[in-house]
Amino acid sequence: MKLYAKPAHELHEMLLKKEISSTELTKDVLARMDETEDKVRAYITETRETALQAAAATDEKLARGETIAYFEGIPGAIKDNICTKGVKTTCASKMLENFVPPYDATVVEHLAAERPVILGKLNMDEFAMGGSTENSAFHETRNPWNTDCVPGGSSGGSAAAVAAGSAIWALGSDTGGSIRQPASFCGVVGMKPTYGRVSRYGLVAFASSLDQIGPVTRDVTDAAHLLQVIAGHDEYDSTSSASEVPDFAGALREDVKGLKIGVPKEFFVKGMDAEVEASVRGAIKKFEELGADVQEISLPHTEYAISVYYLIAPAEAATNLERYDGVSYGARVDGADVVEMMTKTRSEKFGEEVKRRILIGNYALSAGYYDAYYLKALKVRRLIKEDYDKAFQSVDVIVAPTAPTPAYKIGAMTNDPLKMYLQDVYTVPLNLAGLPGISLPCGYSGSKMPIGLQIIGKPLDEATVLRAAYTYEQSQTFCREMADLGVKA
Repeated sequence: MKLYAKPAHELHEMLLKKEISSTELTKDVLARMDETEDKVRAYITETRETALQAAAATDEKLARGETIAYFEGIPGAIKDNICTKGVKTTCASKMLENFVPPYDATVVEHLAAERPVILGKLNMDEFAMGGSTENSAFHETRNPWNTDCVPGGSSGGSAAAVAAGSAIWALGSDTGGSIRQPASFCGVVGMKPTYGRVSRYGLVAFASSLDQIGPVTRDVTDAAHLLQVIAGHDEYDSTSSASEVPDFAGALREDVKGLKIGVPKEFFVKGMDAEVEASVRGAIKKFEELGADVQEISLPHTEYAISVYYLIAPAEAATNLERYDGVSYGARVDGADVVEMMTKTRSEKFGEEVKRRILIGNYALSAGYYDAYYLKALKVRRLIKEDYDKAFQSVDVIVAPTAPTPAYKIGAMTNDPLKMYLQDVYTVPLNLAGLPGISLPCGYSGSKMPIGLQIIGKPLDEATVLRAAYTYEQSQTFCREMADLGVKA
């Protein structure tokens, strides 16, 4: 029995019925990890011993006839920019190679109350800066559907682990699409909640006004339940929302009759992959068949989103990474004086993409350029948000592609950062506007690579997004297929 291929909700029922034990499940997933890690390389740090101890504790509870929480005893893993007390949190950077946090992130505390089995920390682009997980300082992660291809990024380790079966669920973070794009590339479900819905306390910052933690799972049901666990107000995060958290699981019903769905004409443009367009339009047609009211809408400032994002995000990154100087935080490389020490530390411990974004950010914030670049970007960000505000006066959700192409070959964009940045064209507007969005599979390319459908919702209306996603998912068989590890294009 391939337990690693099942979603958490099925495994939870099997545990309750004592058809399996948590130890049996954990060993099955660890065996899958042994089988796949040399090919996929989703993990940076593994915590096998504590995982088996947690599984044994769950089995003892079940033997006593006690009830267990939804994720209790079910193996999962955490992106390596989310702090875990006593377990290294490296951000896939040499700068934090040996950093062991003295505290848990708020989301990890919420998870701890569920008593899941934590298998380790997952690979990512360094400091979450990248869209392919090729920018990790330690190793690249590969796509389980085709190990010649990237898994997406920056939460590539999270998506690849769930797709490969070396984790049942995972946490990722999304600054400009870093959960949704790898979910699309790896054929899993990834959700970016509304900005503020989930605490950022303990998330190592990339761009503080854009970052958001979210779930990566096998299906929509698990995404709703995992979001339920991690969502909520946090006094340690001044940007977290005080709004009441609804019952996300209660939103999981097959019903889109009368749901008003907007299709933005700006998201279907010349140059997008023909197979992506065909799959997404097929999903839109399915929504119509299921009773939804589909209408074309306009988001006129979409064309400026990439430019705005790649001014605001690097500016915030440059400010956030300023503390990594060999004195306040991070590793240190010795030098003859303080200036040489800081120069050597940052030169040797930061990767090329991180240094590139720091330079861009400092340039945008520098005297004489602040008004021309950063301030103007903030003004256009407001216009992008107003586009969505206006659209949501007439529609309930917006449906669009997640990424303009399926996963591409490793190394294909390494020497062309601008081309890679353009992969975020459909995802960054949500971060700029602070909106919730989910990616789930909607088809495959001719080379059997997954294609993702993105459903976008109103602020704090994850419930409607989940309902639409669940209804579509239940109408499709491919939404629940596992990666065929090593399929070749």
